[in-house]
Amino acid sequence: MSLLQDLEGRSGSQCELCASKDNLAIYELKPTSSASGGGVDGSLLACETCRAQIDNSEATEANHWRCLNDSMWSEQRAVKVVAWRMLSRLRNEGWPQDLLDMMYLDDDDLRFAKESGDHLDDSEKIIHRDANGAILQAGDSVVLIKDLKVKGSSLVAKQGTAVRRISLDRENAKYIEGKVGPTQIVLITDFVKKMPDKE
Repeated sequence: MSLLQDLEGRSGSQCELCASKDNLAIYELKPTSSASGGGVDGSLLACETCRAQIDNSEATEANHWRCLNDSMWSEQRAVKVVAWRMLSRLRNEGWPQDLLDMMYLDDDDLRFAKESGDHLDDSEKIIHRDANGAILQAGDSVVLIKDLKVKGSSLVAKQGTAVRRISLDRENAKYIEGKVGPTQIVLITDFVKKMPDKE
């Protein structure tokens, strides 16, 4: 069975967040390195409205997410993590904080949920920017703009190398991580350029 078939079976062919049956597609949680690389545990079936708002905090409509009153109780890790992230993002509305107070995530799931930074106030968020000032997010792809010697190895990451599905250092806005070949390395944001999203 394909991942889509697995998720359709699990969800009854409806959005696992708001129960809509329209415009459904796989939503893979970011960063994928923490979500077991996607798959059933790191993905959910979501409608277009939910997907668009998860990825764009400025498009978030609080009333749409009242659906989390039901879906936050899901047994599926991906659904619980997205519910926690969206409730955290909306907590200043009042009612989402009440739901958050009732939610329980185990330590691993909570650590993963916090990797989006949705629980932080804007003043607390660490913003990662590439060499051109474009904002980098977990799961983005970047390209190296100069040759970089990898500390502790003989590897030189060449200019023009694409690094896909980066993860962000939540403590330092200058550091990101990604794989160059089989090797996971730390990169400095000053030496990378964000690759445009594929439509």
